[in-house]
This record gives sequence, C-alpha cells and structure tokens, in this order.
Amino acid sequence: MVDRVIQQAITQVLSPIYERQFSENSFGFRPNRGAHDALKQGQTNVNDGYVYVVDMDLEKFFDTVCQSKLVEVLSRTIKDGRVISLIHRYLNAGVISRGMYEETEVGMPQGGPLSPLLSNIMLNENEGGTYQQS
Repeated sequence: MVDRVIQQAITQVLSPIYERQFSENSFGFRPNRGAHDALKQGQTNVNDGYVYVVDMDLEKFFDTVCQSKLVEVLSRTIKDGRVISLIHRYLNAGVISRGMYEETEVGMPQGGPLSPLLSNIMLNENEGGTYQQS
C-alpha cells in the first residue's frame, strides 16, 4: 500500500511536467482523455480530408520496455536523483510468478499508478510524440 501511495505522489508531481511534452494526438492513459476523445479526433481528421485513422495496441509493451532507456529519458527532465532512484527501484522490484520471485530487468509492472505515465513517456520518446493511442 505504501508503494502505491508513493507512486501516486510521483505521478501527481510528474504528470503536469510531462503532459506539456506529449502530443495532442495521444489519448491513451492521459488525464481527461480517452477512447471517446480519440474517436472524435479521428472523425475530425476524416472531415478535414485525411483518409486514414490508425488505432493500435502494442502487444506486450509493458513487458518489453528497456528500463535503462526509460531511466535515461527520465533523467533528462528529472534532475533529482532520489526520484530517479525511487522509479528505478520500482521498475526493478520483481514479480511473484507461480509463487516464485522473479527479477525484472526488462519491462515495467502493470497496474500501478505510475505505469501509465511511464509508458507514455517512453512512447513519446520512441515516436517523437506523433502517436495516437486510444
């Protein structure tokens, strides 16, 4: 429970900072945005003469995130090493699978308050902010 509270606190502080960097055409896991907003934007794009609207779900995305790359990207904006260290420890916390502890050197846990923000930070880095997620 304490971990979730800390993750939520980190998310609340970092979200306004990173939201300014994200594309207006990004809708997944964003505050005050969702699938209906993505559909409205898609309809607007069609009305403006665009021929294609792309919707995608990145299979196994959370399981394949390069943690060192994510920490590098975060370090460009977050200058407090304590915050970076907390996030890194969260990423490396490991998982219990079939009753056994497994280290997590790749990927990020799903379901925590911080994971959606971290995923958008990584996707924004990889795509230069030009993706639309719903």
